[in-house]
Amino acid sequence: MQSGVLSAIGTTPLVRLTRVLNDLSFRLYAKLEALNPGGSTKDRPAATIIEHGLETGAIRSGTVVIESSSGNMGIGLAQVCAYYGLRFICVVDPKVTTQNIRLLKAYGAEIDYVKEPEPGTGDFLQARIKRVQTLLRTTENSFWPNQYANICNSKAHHHTMREITQTLDGKIDYLFCATSTCGTLRGCAEYVRAQGLQTKIFAVDAVGSVIFGGPNLTRLIPGHGASIRPELYQADLSDRCVRVTDLDCIVGCRRLIRKEAILAGGSSGAVLMAIEQVKDNIAPDTTCVAIFPDRGERYLDTIYSDAWVLDHFGEVSQIWEDFEARACATATF
Repeated sequence: MQSGVLSAIGTTPLVRLTRVLNDLSFRLYAKLEALNPGGSTKDRPAATIIEHGLETGAIRSGTVVIESSSGNMGIGLAQVCAYYGLRFICVVDPKVTTQNIRLLKAYGAEIDYVKEPEPGTGDFLQARIKRVQTLLRTTENSFWPNQYANICNSKAHHHTMREITQTLDGKIDYLFCATSTCGTLRGCAEYVRAQGLQTKIFAVDAVGSVIFGGPNLTRLIPGHGASIRPELYQADLSDRCVRVTDLDCIVGCRRLIRKEAILAGGSSGAVLMAIEQVKDNIAPDTTCVAIFPDRGERYLDTIYSDAWVLDHFGEVSQIWEDFEARACATATF
């Protein structure tokens, strides 16, 4: 059903990384989802969900699409809705970046702000979802993509894993995947099982995320981890969960741009640093794939801003600067 710009979704490149991690005994590839037309891996489920809605009649003429998003899914939906001439309301909170707001508005999305967190929990995600439900009740002919529960989310990523498999002739020993809605993780895991592949899947989650258990803590990097366990989650989706901090995301992103000239988003930095954590446990002469979900332009005021890093991490920012200086001094090219 896809045509026009939507036909450009998928078939993103898989590139080998040879500089960013030193002395690897295995081959490391990155799936660059930033090169989807809307700038992230969320283009895939956004198009799949809306087109399924159109095919089934859940979306029809005049339907208003309403979703909660911290950024990428909102932008993906805004793009698809703009293409099909659908009104789209995106529910956001104060953590959304100015750049993402501008992108949403450029696509014609309407912005609905949730200014206060959920009482008693301090959580904005639950407050956003509650606002979505209110809008659904009060908006005639409305549709909720519900990215945390919609099976079309995970099905869209069967194609992601198929592309990786076809490029590498089925020889994928390890896959590293960031988690938020669990759509990418579940879709890739389902494809691996269906094809009988021996790929070990590493879920990369944020410290402070509740997806794989543990307390809900403050996190600064949007779109990585979650304060609720998504309905798409299943306990057996991954062979191992690797947790990374906000600072890990920042260091990983800056290492990627300095060593590989890849301007990537926060979840990509998280995935890289997860591989850094476990690289000594990865078998030699194997193939490892990292899915990099989005592009770095959306993080210029945060992850790539020295002032923002200094403001939120204080002297810690100097620690990773020193680390990077040492890494550059010892690297061979």
